[in-house]
Amino acid sequence: MKDFIVIGIESSCDETSCAVIKNGREVLSNIISSQVDIHKKFGGVVPEVASRKHVEVISNVVKEALEEAKISLSDIDLVAATYGPGLVGALLVGLSYAKGLALSLNKPFVGVNHIEGHIAANYIAHKDLEPPYLCLVVSGGHTHLVLVKDYTEFEVLGRTRDDAAGEAYDKVARALGLGYPGGPLIDRIAKEGNEYAVDFPKAYLEDGSFDFSFSGLKSAVLNYLNKMNMTGKEIKREDVAASFQRAVVEILVEKTVKAAQKYNMNKICLAGGVAANSKLKLEMSNECEKRGIKFYYPPVSLCTDNAAMIAAAGYYNYKSGIVSNLGLNAYPSLKIGQRL
Repeated sequence: MKDFIVIGIESSCDETSCAVIKNGREVLSNIISSQVDIHKKFGGVVPEVASRKHVEVISNVVKEALEEAKISLSDIDLVAATYGPGLVGALLVGLSYAKGLALSLNKPFVGVNHIEGHIAANYIAHKDLEPPYLCLVVSGGHTHLVLVKDYTEFEVLGRTRDDAAGEAYDKVARALGLGYPGGPLIDRIAKEGNEYAVDFPKAYLEDGSFDFSFSGLKSAVLNYLNKMNMTGKEIKREDVAASFQRAVVEILVEKTVKAAQKYNMNKICLAGGVAANSKLKLEMSNECEKRGIKFYYPPVSLCTDNAAMIAAAGYYNYKSGIVSNLGLNAYPSLKIGQRL
């Protein structure tokens, strides 16, 4: 049986990426050009700068991906690209390039939901993983608790009502003077701190709700720092980071495990940038082990934005009969499971 080759393109935020995937799960190449160092000085991503940088590097990134995979354009069976959610200008660069590629090669094209791409990263990391399972998607822009019923069928059980977990990490890191991006920096110094030093609040919301809220926690951290500064007391950054991280992780783990029990899921997956967090992986692993739940998460290289996950999701979309037309536009507020 002939191998099925998918080329994927991702440009939803500040990473320009192109990957080549074989049969949905085997990575032949996954090239990522990150703009983190460019946006660091601004304390966050500047959309216009991100879009211009994507335009500058995308051709070389695609060329490098093809070279590393040792394939030519004629070997490609499917072109996949992110079309939302994300920054509209950034999305349009990768999407337009991919549509042009599909048209020139006369190959089918599939637009991929970025969040569904994060979930699909687990198929690359775990060859044995199949739906159904529960997935916690945690990143800078999203916090979703998703029931993955099939490769292209999703039910959102809970989502953040305000700040995403990764967004809260970034804002707290900025307040602590750690820099950008906040997640890895807080994770690193939290290891040296006392996570019970400060008792920050945790928002559980209504009884039985699987939604999340992190704005109150973020505000509590900022208020604590202001109060300490005003009274001239010493701030132990590692203690604040560890205490903040404990509050975030406890909520994420508790709600995820409760949802798995309610919906009789014996598999839990992590996805998204915050899935790289060492504390989250450790605590989720411990809770799953106690309850006999299998726990999956991607390697750090597949947690951040990358095109391998987009190609994998594109493969399963295509195999499920989903094909996009070349008039597909970018949708910055695209919801998970939404087909446009």
